[in-house]
Amino acid sequence: MVRGRISRLSVRDVRFPTSLGGHGADAMMMDANQRWDVPEAVEWMSKLAKFKPLWIEEPTSPDDILGHATISKALVPLGIGIATGEQCHNRVIFKQLLQAKALQFLQIDSCRLGSVNENLSVLLMAKKFEIPVCPHAGGVGLCELVQHLIIFDYISVSASLENRVCEYVDHLHEHFKYPVMIQRASYMPPKDPGYSTEMKEESVKKHQYPDGEVWKKLLPAQEN
Repeated sequence: MVRGRISRLSVRDVRFPTSLGGHGADAMMMDANQRWDVPEAVEWMSKLAKFKPLWIEEPTSPDDILGHATISKALVPLGIGIATGEQCHNRVIFKQLLQAKALQFLQIDSCRLGSVNENLSVLLMAKKFEIPVCPHAGGVGLCELVQHLIIFDYISVSASLENRVCEYVDHLHEHFKYPVMIQRASYMPPKDPGYSTEMKEESVKKHQYPDGEVWKKLLPAQEN
């Protein structure tokens, strides 16, 4: 799978290998990073439909539920899904997105949604509306957190891997006592109890502001 951000280019600048596209192992996902207004999103993605992207992520402001619904209505007939949710901070926003048929791929963020219970509420709603959950991850500790949610979704809620992916970035895991494990491009079930959020004491001390080792080097450099 290939995922790329396209919001800062013009349509004539975009080039993709013709071998990419479709909804299999070579699926392509596009990300607009909330940059477009609604008519722009429809115009852009209508022109890019020939590349057969699986989805366009965050095509407009994450708070614009009706805007997402308008984009979805225009693009779904072209075979392009709407993916959004990483900026949504409660289950009510997700409820409205689902009711408005404004997304085809739901992207929870394990930290932005305020608790495990809030995340589980969204997983259950996604199941009711038959929308696959493809969590946002990659920031500090997000992969460690999200592994529990996707495993719960698979075992206890959706019981499906169809049209489901989860982001992963190989970044900063060394600072966690129970780092996420990846094998053959898949998250492995954690073997330790808890939510995998505990950081190593030496990492916390080293990055503590302003007396940690990292900050003691950065602050004088900034002053110079």
